[in-house]
Amino acid sequence: MHVSHDTDAPAADAITFDDFLKVDIRIGTIVDAEVFPEARKPAFKLKIDFGPAIGVKKSSAQIVDRYALDDLVGRQVAAVVNFPPRQIGKFLSEVLTLGFADENGAVILFAPDVRVPDGSRLF
Repeated sequence: MHVSHDTDAPAADAITFDDFLKVDIRIGTIVDAEVFPEARKPAFKLKIDFGPAIGVKKSSAQIVDRYALDDLVGRQVAAVVNFPPRQIGKFLSEVLTLGFADENGAVILFAPDVRVPDGSRLF
């Protein structure tokens, strides 16, 4: 799923602005988080509230190296909300929670530095 963690990797192929607009990236607040013991790689199951238009969606996130469950609830995160759902074991992940790899490959969540309304779209 990850394209490259290499900071020296070249930029991806050019896309049009219309292509960019097809990817619906929204901010939501994590309202529940639990360990996902059935996952092949250590992960959490998240429930994220994207506001009244989108609602609460589920996501599997491999973020256990940098985040504790207690620190996740109430945190805002960015996610792609218009990918097809993905079955991960018995769990249906409905959105792709976004992040960046640190120097050790651990995922750092992509989030605004100040609180914005849930459902806000990246542009």
